Parts: sequence; C-alpha cells; structure tokens
Amino acid sequence: MTATTDGSTGATLPSRAAAASDTTLTTPEAAGAPEAAARAARRATDFLLSRQDTEGWWKGDLETNVTMDAEDLLLRQFLGIQDEKTTQAAAKFIRGEQREDGTWATFWGGPGELSTTIEAYVALRLAGDTPDAPHMARAAAWIRERGGVAASRVFTRIWLALFGWWKWEDLPEMPPELIWFPGWMPLNIYDFGCWARQTIVPLTIVSAKRPVRPAPFALDELHTDPAHPNPARPLDPANTWEGAFQRLDKALQQLRKVVPRRVRKAAMNAAARWIIERQENDGCWGGIQPPAVYSVIALHLLGYDLEHPVLREGLASLDRFAVWREDGARMIEACQSPVWDTCLAAIALVDAGLPADHPQLVKAADWLLGEEIVRPGDWSVKRPQLPPGGWAFEFHNDNYPDIDDTAEVSLALRRIRHHDPERVDRAIGRAVRWNLGMQSKNGAWGAFDVDNTSPFPNRLPFCDFGEVIDPPSADVTAHVVEMLAAEGLAHDPRTRRGIAWLLAEQEQNGAWFGRWGVNYVYGTGSVVPALTAAGLPGSHPAIRRAVAWLESVQNDDGGWGEDLRSYKHVKEWSGRGASTPSQTAWALMALLAAGEKDSKAVERGVQWLVTAQREDGTWDEPFFTGTGFPWDFSINYHLYRQVFPLTALGRYLHGDPFERQLLARPTRPRPEAKPAGSSLSEAKGS
Repeated sequence: MTATTDGSTGATLPSRAAAASDTTLTTPEAAGAPEAAARAARRATDFLLSRQDTEGWWKGDLETNVTMDAEDLLLRQFLGIQDEKTTQAAAKFIRGEQREDGTWATFWGGPGELSTTIEAYVALRLAGDTPDAPHMARAAAWIRERGGVAASRVFTRIWLALFGWWKWEDLPEMPPELIWFPGWMPLNIYDFGCWARQTIVPLTIVSAKRPVRPAPFALDELHTDPAHPNPARPLDPANTWEGAFQRLDKALQQLRKVVPRRVRKAAMNAAARWIIERQENDGCWGGIQPPAVYSVIALHLLGYDLEHPVLREGLASLDRFAVWREDGARMIEACQSPVWDTCLAAIALVDAGLPADHPQLVKAADWLLGEEIVRPGDWSVKRPQLPPGGWAFEFHNDNYPDIDDTAEVSLALRRIRHHDPERVDRAIGRAVRWNLGMQSKNGAWGAFDVDNTSPFPNRLPFCDFGEVIDPPSADVTAHVVEMLAAEGLAHDPRTRRGIAWLLAEQEQNGAWFGRWGVNYVYGTGSVVPALTAAGLPGSHPAIRRAVAWLESVQNDDGGWGEDLRSYKHVKEWSGRGASTPSQTAWALMALLAAGEKDSKAVERGVQWLVTAQREDGTWDEPFFTGTGFPWDFSINYHLYRQVFPLTALGRYLHGDPFERQLLARPTRPRPEAKPAGSSLSEAKGS
C-alpha cells in the first residue's frame, strides 16, 4: 500500500486511492444507482432500529484516548479503592492501544503524544508492568527523548504531584479565591467555558491543599535527568502576554504564603458549595469525566468520606462510564451521548423513509420530550431573565443544556408524527426561545454560553491543554439557523444575523471550520444545508464556492475524509485524509442541499457508501471524526458511522427533508419565537 507521510510527525495515512481497501467491503449490485442506495438504506435502517434501547434512546460508545483509563486508575490509587479486576481490565485496554514505537496517540492513526504516553505508562506501572518489559522500555525511552515529565502538560504533572512524582511548587498556582471574582472581573469562573469551569473550581481546592499520597514506586526513568527533573526555564519577555501571565503566576505563588488561613478556608468551602450544588441526579458533574474526577478528589480532601452520599454517588457515576468489552478489557468513556445520538438517529431514520409515526420513532420522541431541561443552569448567569428550555448531550446534565443539542432535537421532533402534537409544539417553542436568547452579540452561537470569548483564560500557564472558552462556531450556528428555518423564522432578523455571520466566516477556499467535528468537511457539511434551508439558492456564490471545494477534495475512491492534523496544519491537511463513512456523508449532505444530486461527485460518493457498507447494514470507522478540543482531544462517536451515512442516503433517495416535512406536517399555527423574556403563548402563522 502506498502512504502519505506527514513530515512533522512521521505518521502515515492510507493514500486516497488505497483508502477503501481498509474497509470490509460488500459488492453492490448496482453501485451508485438509486436501487443499490435504497437497499443500503434499508439495511442501515434495520440495523439502527435493532440498536434502540427499550426506553427509546440510542447511544453509541464514545471513544477518546487512554488518559481516561489511566486517570481512573490513578484516582483509585489515590483514594485507596483499587481492585485487581478493574486494574487488570483497564491495563488490558491500555496495552491494546499502544503503538509499535511504544507510544500512545490521542486518535486512531495519529502520532504519539507525550502526556498521553506518560499517563498510560504510569497506569501500567500501577497494574504491575515492570520498567524493563520491552513495551515499557520503549515508552520510557520515547518519553525521555521528548523532554520527559518536565515537557508534559500541566494536567499530567498534577496527577503525578498527587503521589510526589512532581513538586506542587513547580505547578501553576490556582487560588480558590477565584470563586469570589465578580462577573465583571477578568478571569472570573464564568469567563471559562463550562467544561473548564467545572474542572478548574475543584482543582483550586486540590491546588490549595497540595496533597501527596505515598508513591508505590519511583519514576526516575521518565526524567531526562532524575537529579534535576525540572530544569529552570527563562521567562518570556514581560511585554508579551505569555510573559505577563508567567509573572502573574509567580506573584500568586508568593501570595499563597500570606493569605490568611481563615480566608483560604472560606474560599475552599465556597468552592465546595459550588461543586455540590452542581452535582447531577446521577451523581456526576456535567456528565463528563474530568470534572467528576477532580470534584471527588477535592471534596475528599475537605473531609468528605467515601461513604458520604455526594462521593458515593459520584464514584458510582464514574463506574457507569466504563465499557466492558468482550475480551475483558475495560474502556472509560469521557462522556456519554444519548440525547445527541438519539436525535441524530431519529433524523436519519425519517430522512431515509421510515414513516414519521413509526412506533420506535414515537418512543424516541417520548424519551426526548422527557429529557427536556426546564430549570435554569449556569447559562442563566449571563441571561438571568431568559426562561429555560432545551436539551443537554448526556443522560443527566441539567446545569448545562447546550445549544447544538437543542437545535438538533427540535429538528428531530419536527420530523416525528407524535400523538400529542401540542406537547411537541410547546417543547420546541421553549427551545426556540431559549436558543434565540443565547445568541451572542456577533449574531452567532456558541455551544453552552453567551459571549464566552474572553482572551485571558487561554493565556494562563495552567491552561496548556485544549480550549477553555466557548466562542461561537460555524457548525453550532448552522444547526440553530436550520432549526429556525424549520420553524418558519428564516426571515427573522436574528436568523438573518446568524446567516450573515456564517457567510462572513467562510474560508477563502469555500469551506467552513468545524469546531465540534473533523473539520472543514464537518463545518461545510453543517453550514450548506442550513443556508439552503434558510432560503439561499444553490446558485449563491457562497454555496458554489463550497461545492467547488468539496469536489476538489473528494478522494480518488469517491469518498471524503479529513485527518485531525488539519487543525494544526491547515494548508497541508484541510479536507485531506482516508475516506470515512461519516465524513463522506457530511460532504454528500452539503452537495445534495446545494442541488448537486445528479453530479458526478454525488454519484461517486453514494457509490462509496454503498460499497463500503457491510452485509449487516453497518459501516466500519476506526478514524476519529468527532472533536472535543481541536487537535488536543478527539472523539470517535461509534454511532456516527451509522446515522450520517443513512441520512445522506435518505436525502439522496427522497430529497430535501425540510420541504418534505413541511408538506407532510399537519397544518397548525406555529409559535413565533420572541426575544428573551417574552411570552410564547401567542401563535401566529409563519
């Protein structure tokens, strides 16, 4: 097989011509023809229906990287609750993810990553793997070659500091008094994105306490010079942002020595109250693993024993993130995605031709309606007068509904013929009102918060990993625009502001950046259907540029793919990578929305999907096409490989879902979404 090499990493990807050979293929009876596409859609529909839970939801595995598993073992070691079965099952999974060069990557086929490799190595030491074992020796040598522990990210060194493998004094300072910063003050906790906020607050307690548990072994083999593990580094110039914040950290280190003990204790107690108030009904925090892990540690350091209901339920929630595989390995999900998966599955099934009143679709709608969040959360700090209404990503995350899920759930519910249409109307009316109220001042939408764009959090020495703010993105804004268009609000001034922002954000090459999916293919696959749903014709210059770009990056095999390296090396990797089912589907969804059904590009893309499908109606997709933090944290949503190809095939076979739904929907007046704080009790025809 030929390969394309990324010179910056030495990693390889299959060439475009060879990409399809990596997938178990079926032979299409009439490749690319509507008949073959229809057969593929029927198989995919049958499979997807078979995967629905009896309660009405769908959920695929959410695969990230082995830091989740390593930190789970470190947490158990810190709390003294490790057990042999769990330890060995986690170790089996971690070993299975190691690359031939001894490293661990953050995504399938990606380059080795230093901090991930360090955490995986330490976890395997906890499981009993010895430093002289060949796989361990390779990992340690690679770590030393790249600067050792001293070159790793702050989060990794915090975990090591918990056991004395790193000095707390050599970590950035995070004062718990941060909890008292008012909203107008820079670096208050609401300047951070919700995921960062929930992590930072408990970490301020951990940083203040600086605990050290006895280390079960030394880690000298991970330092370039064990006698001097943290060599001094010069500060950046004081007239740069980096230098200024480094000096601020030095000042905070000194301030730590003079803060009155009762003040620090009061700040930690205030942070603890903030944490406990945000624990969800299932015991987790925010439905994601990092805040839960650090919240458990922080509260335990403040004297909460492991049998306290808060900690007991918190630990139980983390156990529910474990996926036990048939081979006995145990993988930890960073998060769970039932609401997101369910709405995407419902959209795919209806667009593929399943009757809108099919019992399983109605059951999905019932479950989604039961998941609606109708109480204020942290978003109300910026929007105190805005009535609630929306959906979160997870089973339990009432503090943090998100704008993206709310838009997609609304689109899914509109496709289903429910036995209580008034209930659906009321829920969607609340969702539309809430999403409109969460519009940022530039006319676009972020994922969780309004105008979460402070330039300061990303500059903190502590924040050296991933995004810590939540600015508006093209993909989320597109989904909101599509929802508003479906609700008859395409010409509402607020919708038009969103459209204007999207048009201004188009890249010079015709693509759009993808914040929550990889990457320009996802962004473009999200924006084009939204713009055409809102009334832009396929002849619009922005649409034509997008079509031209998608055609220019189509692989030789007919599919589309984009490697995560496009987040770091835009010119070299934008729209480039081995063909995948989900990314091929995103490209097709954009081309079909642009009126390109009869084009050669669409014909070849559909043929690739049909050919790549397995006999059981599934597609295989080892590549990571979901994004947590661009480049730093990547996700393989295991249901993406099913729902998006089915959606694309359905739209190829049955046409524009927006127009079909308008024609099929019973004639009823729909609520007009009004500005935040206004009533939705009036109804007007659109």
